[in-house]
Amino acid sequence: MITRDLDAFTRLARTLPTDAPACPKAVFLVAPEGFALACESASDNVYMDLDRRVDVARALDQHRDLQRALAADVPAICFAGDAATPDAVFPNNVFASAPGRVLIARMRHPVRQREAQRGDIRGFFTDVLGYVLHDLRAGEGVGELTGSLVIDRARRIGFCGLSERCDATGAAAMHAAFDLRATLLFELAPGEYHANVVLSVLAGRAVSICADGFADAAVPAAIGALYAHAIFLDAAERLAFAGNCIAPTADAVWMSQTAADALRPASRAAFAQAGFALRSVPLDEIEKAGGSLRCCVGEIY
Repeated sequence: MITRDLDAFTRLARTLPTDAPACPKAVFLVAPEGFALACESASDNVYMDLDRRVDVARALDQHRDLQRALAADVPAICFAGDAATPDAVFPNNVFASAPGRVLIARMRHPVRQREAQRGDIRGFFTDVLGYVLHDLRAGEGVGELTGSLVIDRARRIGFCGLSERCDATGAAAMHAAFDLRATLLFELAPGEYHANVVLSVLAGRAVSICADGFADAAVPAAIGALYAHAIFLDAAERLAFAGNCIAPTADAVWMSQTAADALRPASRAAFAQAGFALRSVPLDEIEKAGGSLRCCVGEIY
């Protein structure tokens, strides 16, 4: 099922078992070498400000600290960056995996389309891991993988935010390539570019939601009702990228230090009640490019 029908989706979702791995077996990153703000990306990313200066050395240091910290919880592989692809620090938009398969996205902006051409990440999945390639660039539409599509891996269901970065055709291609049981399509609020800035499914048992990032308030309410633990974040937390979080293991949620510092006491308590320790690293230099910790982390299933 791929649908905009909220009632039909939630009825089906409630019947589905949690019979698939909820967390990745490893993660991958791309180093911010030649880090810069891409003008094309800034055209539809309100979290970017092209007047801000970036410090490449500081971005590299913060990124290395992120990889080192994640590696304490889960194997963390880092691929080399390239100054010709300044947004490559956010690889989860372009490359993603499901068990036995690797996906390459049909991206909106040419600067990200160049990133999709690199052969090393593709070769790692196909030649080293033996995954089957699903190259969505040959199709129609736009769909920026786990930026636009937030996946509950345990239930194999997706929550797809439509925006300039993802249309219905691209969503359908991702639904098929990820082999999902059901995908809910919904409009993001004006100005939001990716669903993973306002929504995260955490280890299959919890969800964090920035309700003001959705065009229709009924959608975040219905998504929250599907989970035992629904953590609703406010606008200030969203602007600090607290919604751009990830649970690479069943017992910890990772977000940037800026995001963690912005959490209200009630939000911190909600993560703890859901069984998650909060872990964070400084990423404020990388966040100048309009994404945060979740955007930096690709998942290997």
